[in-house]
Amino acid sequence: MNAPQHHRCCTFRVGDACFAIPADGVVEVLRGGRPARVPLAPEAILGLLHLRGRIVPVVDPAASLGVIRELPERRTHLVISLQDDWYGLVIDEMIDVVEIPIDRIEQPTATLEGAGDAVVGVYAAPDRLVHLLDPQRMIQSLVRPRPQHLDRQGVFHGRS
Repeated sequence: MNAPQHHRCCTFRVGDACFAIPADGVVEVLRGGRPARVPLAPEAILGLLHLRGRIVPVVDPAASLGVIRELPERRTHLVISLQDDWYGLVIDEMIDVVEIPIDRIEQPTATLEGAGDAVVGVYAAPDRLVHLLDPQRMIQSLVRPRPQHLDRQGVFHGRS
């Protein structure tokens, strides 16, 4: 059996940058909806949505991708599946599902500032530069727990 010659990817825009993730991990695209806030959640978690019996964390990928932008008023959620868990990514625009030739994907030499290791390849499409993402790495970088503060306030009533 021959190896595939193309990656089938969903392309989308966050800020002015174009990104792609494997299409087989995309569950659906939702337009609208406001997630319920979660107190003390990491900054990138915007809240939770109830979707067909599942609780779906909604995250803003802009922070982990090095993109500065205002959250869109009318939100589009790209719902992805990772190891049987679903996540909603707030994106600015869903572009298309495309076939990206494997031999045209280049290793990122200088990724977007702050994008870390989530960008695993770059494809020069005829009309834009497409950053290929590893969704697992992106989600892991977004949902890291907040650092615990070592300095405590108040009075210590124990023995020293």
